[in-house]
Amino acid sequence: MGSKAFKPSFLLALGLLVVSCQGQTTHVTTTAQSANATGAIVGGPFENRDFMFIGMPQNIKAKDTCPAWQQDGQKLLVTGTIYKRDGKTPAPNVILYYYHTDVYGKYPNAKSLDSRVARHGYMRGWVKSDSKGHYAIYTVRPASYPNTQIMAHIHPAIKEPQLEHPYYIDEWVFDDDPFLTTSQRNNMTNRGGSGILKTTLKDGMQVAKHDIILGLNIPNYPTK
Repeated sequence: MGSKAFKPSFLLALGLLVVSCQGQTTHVTTTAQSANATGAIVGGPFENRDFMFIGMPQNIKAKDTCPAWQQDGQKLLVTGTIYKRDGKTPAPNVILYYYHTDVYGKYPNAKSLDSRVARHGYMRGWVKSDSKGHYAIYTVRPASYPNTQIMAHIHPAIKEPQLEHPYYIDEWVFDDDPFLTTSQRNNMTNRGGSGILKTTLKDGMQVAKHDIILGLNIPNYPTK
Protein backbone atom coordinates (compact mmCIF):
# COMPACT_ATOMS: atom_id res chain seq x y z
CA MET A 1 0.00 0.00 0.00
CA GLY A 2 2.68 2.44 -1.06
CA SER A 3 5.76 3.51 0.82
CA LYS A 4 4.02 5.38 3.64
CA ALA A 5 4.58 4.12 7.17
CA PHE A 6 1.73 2.10 8.60
CA LYS A 7 -0.02 3.67 11.55
CA PRO A 8 -1.08 1.45 14.48
CA SER A 9 -4.74 2.10 13.68
CA PHE A 10 -4.15 0.96 10.14
CA LEU A 11 -2.40 -2.20 11.25
CA LEU A 12 -5.25 -3.00 13.61
CA ALA A 13 -7.84 -2.46 10.90
CA LEU A 14 -5.81 -4.51 8.45
CA GLY A 15 -5.67 -7.34 10.94
CA LEU A 16 -9.41 -7.21 11.39
CA LEU A 17 -9.89 -7.27 7.64
CA VAL A 18 -7.69 -10.31 7.23
CA VAL A 19 -9.61 -12.19 9.92
CA SER A 20 -13.17 -11.12 9.22
CA CYS A 21 -13.08 -10.34 5.50
CA GLN A 22 -10.55 -12.12 3.33
CA GLY A 23 -9.94 -14.84 5.88
CA GLN A 24 -13.49 -15.95 6.45
CA THR A 25 -12.11 -19.44 6.99
CA THR A 26 -10.49 -18.88 10.38
CA HIS A 27 -13.28 -20.43 12.40
CA VAL A 28 -13.85 -24.15 11.91
CA THR A 29 -17.28 -25.35 12.97
CA THR A 30 -17.97 -28.91 14.05
CA THR A 31 -21.64 -29.03 13.16
CA ALA A 32 -22.96 -30.60 9.97
CA GLN A 33 -21.90 -28.60 6.91
CA SER A 34 -22.39 -28.72 3.16
CA ALA A 35 -20.13 -31.42 1.79
CA ASN A 36 -19.34 -33.06 -1.51
CA ALA A 37 -19.38 -36.80 -2.13
CA THR A 38 -16.16 -37.25 -0.14
CA GLY A 39 -17.48 -35.35 2.87
CA ALA A 40 -15.23 -32.32 2.33
CA ILE A 41 -16.70 -28.93 3.18
CA VAL A 42 -17.86 -27.07 0.07
CA GLY A 43 -16.06 -23.74 0.01
CA GLY A 44 -14.05 -24.57 3.10
CA PRO A 45 -14.83 -23.60 6.71
CA PHE A 46 -16.80 -20.36 6.79
CA GLU A 47 -16.78 -18.02 9.78
CA ASN A 48 -20.16 -16.29 10.22
CA ARG A 49 -21.66 -18.91 7.91
CA ASP A 50 -24.99 -18.96 9.73
CA PHE A 51 -25.31 -15.17 9.97
CA MET A 52 -27.01 -15.25 6.59
CA PHE A 53 -30.08 -16.89 8.12
CA ILE A 54 -30.49 -14.52 11.07
CA GLY A 55 -33.19 -12.03 10.14
CA MET A 56 -33.58 -13.47 6.66
CA PRO A 57 -37.09 -12.75 5.30
CA GLN A 58 -39.31 -15.62 4.25
CA ASN A 59 -40.10 -14.02 0.91
CA ILE A 60 -36.89 -12.96 -0.81
CA LYS A 61 -37.17 -11.11 -4.09
CA ALA A 62 -34.74 -10.68 -6.97
CA LYS A 63 -34.42 -6.96 -6.14
CA ASP A 64 -33.49 -5.52 -2.77
CA THR A 65 -33.06 -2.01 -1.43
CA CYS A 66 -30.51 -1.94 1.37
CA PRO A 67 -31.17 0.27 4.42
CA ALA A 68 -28.00 2.09 3.36
CA TRP A 69 -29.99 3.58 0.48
CA GLN A 70 -31.39 6.11 2.96
CA GLN A 71 -27.92 7.49 3.71
CA ASP A 72 -26.58 10.59 2.04
CA GLY A 73 -23.97 8.99 -0.17
CA GLN A 74 -23.19 7.80 -3.67
CA LYS A 75 -26.14 5.68 -4.80
CA LEU A 76 -25.09 2.30 -6.14
CA LEU A 77 -26.83 -0.44 -8.12
CA VAL A 78 -25.16 -3.85 -8.36
CA THR A 79 -26.99 -6.06 -10.82
CA GLY A 80 -26.23 -9.11 -12.92
CA THR A 81 -26.89 -12.76 -13.57
CA ILE A 82 -26.06 -15.78 -11.46
CA TYR A 83 -24.96 -18.69 -13.65
CA LYS A 84 -24.48 -22.37 -13.03
CA ARG A 85 -20.99 -23.84 -13.06
CA ASP A 86 -20.86 -23.87 -16.88
CA GLY A 87 -20.97 -20.07 -16.86
CA LYS A 88 -23.79 -20.08 -19.41
CA THR A 89 -26.94 -21.51 -17.81
CA PRO A 90 -28.87 -19.06 -15.59
CA ALA A 91 -29.30 -20.32 -12.02
CA PRO A 92 -32.69 -19.49 -10.44
CA ASN A 93 -33.57 -19.47 -6.73
CA VAL A 94 -30.03 -18.80 -5.52
CA ILE A 95 -29.88 -16.63 -2.40
CA LEU A 96 -27.24 -13.92 -2.34
CA TYR A 97 -26.57 -12.37 1.07
CA TYR A 98 -24.56 -9.19 1.41
CA TYR A 99 -23.44 -6.68 4.02
CA HIS A 100 -21.13 -3.69 4.05
CA THR A 101 -20.06 -0.58 5.91
CA ASP A 102 -22.00 2.66 5.79
CA VAL A 103 -20.80 5.92 4.24
CA TYR A 104 -18.60 6.45 7.32
CA GLY A 105 -16.81 3.13 7.01
CA LYS A 106 -18.58 1.56 9.99
CA TYR A 107 -20.91 -1.40 10.54
CA PRO A 108 -23.68 0.49 12.37
CA ASN A 109 -25.96 -1.11 14.92
CA ALA A 110 -29.71 -0.58 15.26
CA LYS A 111 -32.40 -1.48 17.79
CA SER A 112 -34.06 -3.68 15.19
CA LEU A 113 -30.86 -5.63 14.51
CA ASP A 114 -30.48 -9.03 16.12
CA SER A 115 -27.54 -8.73 18.52
CA ARG A 116 -26.07 -11.97 17.17
CA VAL A 117 -25.21 -10.25 13.89
CA ALA A 118 -24.09 -6.92 15.34
CA ARG A 119 -20.67 -7.32 13.76
CA HIS A 120 -22.33 -7.22 10.32
CA GLY A 121 -24.30 -4.08 11.10
CA TYR A 122 -27.68 -3.40 9.57
CA MET A 123 -26.44 -2.42 6.10
CA ARG A 124 -27.30 -5.91 4.91
CA GLY A 125 -29.83 -7.72 2.78
CA TRP A 126 -30.77 -10.64 0.57
CA VAL A 127 -31.79 -11.28 -3.02
CA LYS A 128 -32.91 -14.49 -4.71
CA SER A 129 -32.18 -14.90 -8.40
CA ASP A 130 -35.26 -15.02 -10.61
CA SER A 131 -36.07 -17.54 -13.34
CA LYS A 132 -33.42 -15.95 -15.57
CA GLY A 133 -30.81 -15.81 -12.82
CA HIS A 134 -31.10 -12.03 -12.48
CA TYR A 135 -30.64 -10.04 -9.27
CA ALA A 136 -30.36 -6.36 -8.35
CA ILE A 137 -29.18 -4.58 -5.17
CA TYR A 138 -29.81 -0.89 -4.56
CA THR A 139 -27.55 0.58 -1.92
CA VAL A 140 -24.91 3.27 -1.41
CA ARG A 141 -21.24 2.90 -2.05
CA PRO A 142 -19.59 1.91 1.24
CA ALA A 143 -16.58 3.72 2.65
CA SER A 144 -13.21 2.37 3.75
CA TYR A 145 -12.65 1.70 7.43
CA PRO A 146 -11.93 5.02 9.15
CA ASN A 147 -8.31 6.22 9.05
CA THR A 148 -7.11 3.29 6.93
CA GLN A 149 -6.04 2.61 3.37
CA ILE A 150 -8.15 -0.52 3.20
CA MET A 151 -10.25 -0.60 0.05
CA ALA A 152 -14.01 -0.24 0.43
CA HIS A 153 -15.77 -3.56 -0.01
CA ILE A 154 -19.03 -5.50 0.12
CA HIS A 155 -19.22 -8.98 1.66
CA PRO A 156 -21.26 -11.47 -0.43
CA ALA A 157 -22.22 -15.08 0.32
CA ILE A 158 -24.13 -17.64 -1.72
CA LYS A 159 -26.75 -20.19 -0.68
CA GLU A 160 -27.58 -22.65 -3.44
CA PRO A 161 -30.87 -24.56 -3.14
CA GLN A 162 -29.16 -27.96 -3.43
CA LEU A 163 -26.51 -27.20 -0.79
CA GLU A 164 -27.30 -27.26 2.90
CA HIS A 165 -25.04 -24.36 3.83
CA PRO A 166 -23.73 -21.22 2.15
CA TYR A 167 -20.23 -20.40 0.98
CA TYR A 168 -18.55 -17.04 0.52
CA ILE A 169 -17.35 -15.59 -2.76
CA ASP A 170 -14.81 -12.86 -3.45
CA GLU A 171 -15.51 -9.58 -1.73
CA TRP A 172 -16.76 -6.92 -4.07
CA VAL A 173 -14.31 -4.05 -4.40
CA PHE A 174 -14.26 -1.08 -6.74
CA ASP A 175 -12.06 -0.82 -9.80
CA ASP A 176 -11.54 2.92 -9.27
CA ASP A 177 -10.69 2.65 -5.57
CA PRO A 178 -7.29 4.32 -5.04
CA PHE A 179 -6.53 1.77 -2.30
CA LEU A 180 -6.93 -1.20 -4.68
CA THR A 181 -3.34 -1.95 -5.63
CA THR A 182 -1.95 -4.06 -8.45
CA SER A 183 -0.73 -6.61 -5.92
CA GLN A 184 -4.19 -6.90 -4.38
CA ARG A 185 -5.75 -7.35 -7.81
CA ASN A 186 -3.33 -10.16 -8.59
CA ASN A 187 -3.95 -11.88 -5.26
CA MET A 188 -7.71 -12.14 -5.62
CA THR A 189 -8.87 -15.74 -5.82
CA ASN A 190 -11.91 -15.03 -8.03
CA ARG A 191 -14.30 -17.19 -6.03
CA GLY A 192 -17.50 -17.06 -8.07
CA GLY A 193 -15.71 -14.78 -10.54
CA SER A 194 -13.82 -11.54 -10.20
CA GLY A 195 -15.00 -9.43 -7.29
CA ILE A 196 -13.88 -6.16 -8.91
CA LEU A 197 -16.84 -3.91 -9.68
CA LYS A 198 -16.54 -1.55 -12.62
CA THR A 199 -19.13 1.19 -12.38
CA THR A 200 -20.70 3.56 -14.85
CA LEU A 201 -22.64 6.68 -13.93
CA LYS A 202 -26.32 6.81 -14.89
CA ASP A 203 -28.55 9.65 -13.69
CA GLY A 204 -26.23 10.26 -10.75
CA MET A 205 -26.19 6.59 -9.69
CA GLN A 206 -23.22 4.28 -10.10
CA VAL A 207 -24.18 1.03 -11.81
CA ALA A 208 -22.07 -2.12 -11.70
CA LYS A 209 -22.96 -5.14 -13.82
CA HIS A 210 -21.67 -8.13 -11.91
CA ASP A 211 -22.26 -11.75 -12.90
CA ILE A 212 -21.60 -14.70 -10.59
CA ILE A 213 -20.63 -18.24 -11.57
CA LEU A 214 -21.60 -20.83 -8.98
CA GLY A 215 -18.81 -23.08 -7.84
CA LEU A 216 -16.09 -21.24 -9.76
CA ASN A 217 -12.85 -21.53 -7.77
CA ILE A 218 -14.85 -22.86 -4.80
CA PRO A 219 -12.93 -25.67 -3.04
CA ASN A 220 -14.64 -29.06 -2.88
CA TYR A 221 -17.53 -27.93 -5.07
CA PRO A 222 -19.61 -30.94 -6.23
CA THR A 223 -18.94 -31.98 -9.82
CA LYS A 224 -22.49 -33.26 -10.21
